[in-house]
Amino acid sequence: MKNLKQLFFVFAFVTLVYSCKNENKDASTTSTASQAETTKEKTGQAFITDDVSKPTVLSIAIESKDHTTLVAAVQAASLENALVNAGPLMVFAPTNEAFAALPEGTVENLLKPENKNALANILKYHVTPGNYSKDFLKKFKKLGQANNAYVKVEVVDGEPMIGGAKILASVKAGNGIVHVIDKVLLPPTE
Repeated sequence: MKNLKQLFFVFAFVTLVYSCKNENKDASTTSTASQAETTKEKTGQAFITDDVSKPTVLSIAIESKDHTTLVAAVQAASLENALVNAGPLMVFAPTNEAFAALPEGTVENLLKPENKNALANILKYHVTPGNYSKDFLKKFKKLGQANNAYVKVEVVDGEPMIGGAKILASVKAGNGIVHVIDKVLLPPTE
């Protein structure tokens, strides 16, 4: 039963990633993709090779004891399917501690059914088409996210910071890469 449940979550996460990619075929995503292809041609090292024998970004999150809040949020937003598609995609995955650092009641409020769209917008702000290594991210000033917004990239003490979040670890997936971060990224408000 546990394996069936995990398979369901993986399938749902792939559908989420697929829907994120298809919803974001605007100029910003196209610009990011074009920039990535140009960079790949120049360096030959822009992308981490997709490997279907590796787990998906969703299954990596599901198997991590440090990402139970993220997985619950993905499920509450019905975005599981998008994170198991062919990609490539990067997921900036906040830890449970990062979610706990939000103001009291924030996570609980976002997990309510009536806040599903707001939660989905926040989660999509953590997904970038492409799959760049941590070191390669230093070459960018901003990244186009799956919610059609941009997140700022800065280099601090030689390390890339994504929207002010520090990358704690990176795990290659079959459909991209998971960058574990120490902060929840909040999209800019209009």
